[in-house]
Parts: sequence; structure tokens; C-alpha cells
Amino acid sequence: MKIGFGLYYHQLTEENFRFARQCGATHLTVHLVDYFHGKNTQDNQPIGDEKGWGIAGHALRMWEVEPLIELKKRVEKHNLELFAIENFDPAQWYDVLLGGPREEEQLEELKRIIGNVSKAGISTIGYNFSIAGVYGRKENRAARGNAVSVGVHKNEKHDIPIPKGMIWNMIYDRETEPGYLEPFSHDELWRRLKVFLDAILPVAESNGVTLAAHPDDPPFATLRQTPRLVYQPYMFRRLLKLHPSPSNKLDLCLGTVAEMTEGDIYEATAEYASSDSIAYIHCRNVRGKIPSYDEVFIDEGDIDMIRIFKILKGHNFQGVIMPDHAPLMSCSAPWHAGMAYTMGYLKAVLDAVYK
Repeated sequence: MKIGFGLYYHQLTEENFRFARQCGATHLTVHLVDYFHGKNTQDNQPIGDEKGWGIAGHALRMWEVEPLIELKKRVEKHNLELFAIENFDPAQWYDVLLGGPREEEQLEELKRIIGNVSKAGISTIGYNFSIAGVYGRKENRAARGNAVSVGVHKNEKHDIPIPKGMIWNMIYDRETEPGYLEPFSHDELWRRLKVFLDAILPVAESNGVTLAAHPDDPPFATLRQTPRLVYQPYMFRRLLKLHPSPSNKLDLCLGTVAEMTEGDIYEATAEYASSDSIAYIHCRNVRGKIPSYDEVFIDEGDIDMIRIFKILKGHNFQGVIMPDHAPLMSCSAPWHAGMAYTMGYLKAVLDAVYK
């Protein structure tokens, strides 16, 4: 197994590349979607409200070959490998998600992007085929020592409809007519996913690029009056069977799977590791399940990380493991401290399991 590290668009700095390497990372995953554009943000995951995170499409130039190669060179100067990009920009594929009039045009653009990523020597693209995206989390202090983290609670509203012109919490059309997205079924969302996979996977496979599907977080069956795809562990099987391909794999987010109401996280990890279906793994710990859970420190939640790593070793998993989110610690660099603590723990567990 390899130790990875993830950075948002605004964190793609030489200082953070050095920090990731100092923490023991050898591989890097980056977000090219500028979720925080125009906001005075902290180094934390995007939370937002029903109005969304911001305007989509700010950093589309980064998906061209030359900027990708330049970013990869910057990363490699710090003895890191840029192995994955997480999430397409909502502006690139909103009608793929919605089954809208520009679906074919946007599918062709995604094919071009996959070619660009391949030319830059990047092996993996993570994606989350979701309408509502990651929505409904609130900051709290449920982690040890009252550290700032996030959670989802059943007394909060999760059924606020999505306005037209918004997808994945980001606004892609500021001029659209007022109103909300029309309702549609789970089967329709799976149909749209199949259209996406059938169009994109042959291109990904021919370019040597892996697509890694993230489960729905939070894993409600519906969120903001829209259906969700993978909100129970067994639903990954359906996604993998829709279009069998060596390029069709998973981003196994342990925290999200632990939040699900059915299944067993250890059995799920074994199942998908044994079939070589995992591209990389997000590591975070949580306490509780839908409809109420809290993200906590990596060593204090419901997941036995040592048991997870033993399962992965037993199935010869050779991919990347990386922190997902971490509580913010009480110091002058809250995000850096939280991530460093998580990295140290993961590295120690990995060393213990293998040595």
C-alpha cells in the first residue's frame, strides 16, 4: 500500500506539497474544482448551505494538457507522484448528471479531458455521480477535546429542493429561470450513470486511465429531494456490473461506508479488495450512522483501522490510502495539525501491519 494526501485547488502550493511529503505521503490527489472561489476560506472541507458553495467553472483551464503537466512537474519536485484528480467540475458535466440537452456535447468534452489527463501522465480520476453532492453537514465539536469537525443530524432539514442552475452544490447557470429541479427516480439516475459509463469507460481504458466512483456522502436514499446512487455497500456491485472494465473501479471512502445503515464495513472492504475493484481509499473515522453521525479523529470512531489494514494486506491491495477529512486542532495551523495527526496514525498502523 502507498500513503497518499489530498489537496483542494486553493491548497496547491509548494508549502503544502512539502507538508504532504513531510507527513510521509508518496502520492497526491488534487481537486481542480475551485469550491472556495471568491470566499475568505479556512483550510477545511466545503460546508455551505442550500445556496451552494459558489460558481462552477472557475478553473477549467487547469484541465488542459500544459497546465496539468506543469502541475505534475511542481508536485514531482517534492518527490511526490500526482496520481489522481478528484471530481469533474460541475460546469463540465451538469447535463450528463441531469440527462439534459447538452449531454452528448458534455460527454465528448469529458472524453477529451480524459485524453488530456492521460497525456499528462495522471492515472486516475475520482468522480461522484450525484445531483445533490455532499450536502447537509454542519460544523460541530463532537471530536475528542472539542476539536472542530462536521456531522449530520436527523433534526436538520435535508429535503430543501435544489434550485435550477445548480448541481453538486455549485451554480453552473446564473441566468436560469427561477424554480427547482423536477423530481425523478432512482432508476432514472442509474440510467444516466450507464450512459456516462458506456460513453466514457472505453475512452478511459484505451488511455490507461482509471475512473474511481465515490459513494454518496451523506448516504441518504434521497437528499434535497433527489435520488442517490450508492448509499449502501452492496450498491457498488451494481455500479461495477453496469459496465465491466479494468478502468471501472471505486474510491472506497471508509467513513461514508461506515455511515451506511446496512452491511458491514469489513465485509465490504474484503469484497471489493478481493475483486481488485478499489482504485484508492479515503480514510476517516466516524461515530454513528445515518440519520445522525459525527466525523471524529482517525483513532476514536467506530472503524477499527487496524482490522481494515489487515484485510487490505490479506487481499494484496497495492493502491493508495489517504486521509479524507480530519478534525481541526486547537493551534495556529488547525488543518495542518489535524492532517499531520491523521497521517502519522495511518503510517504507524500501516508499518505495524506489514512489519
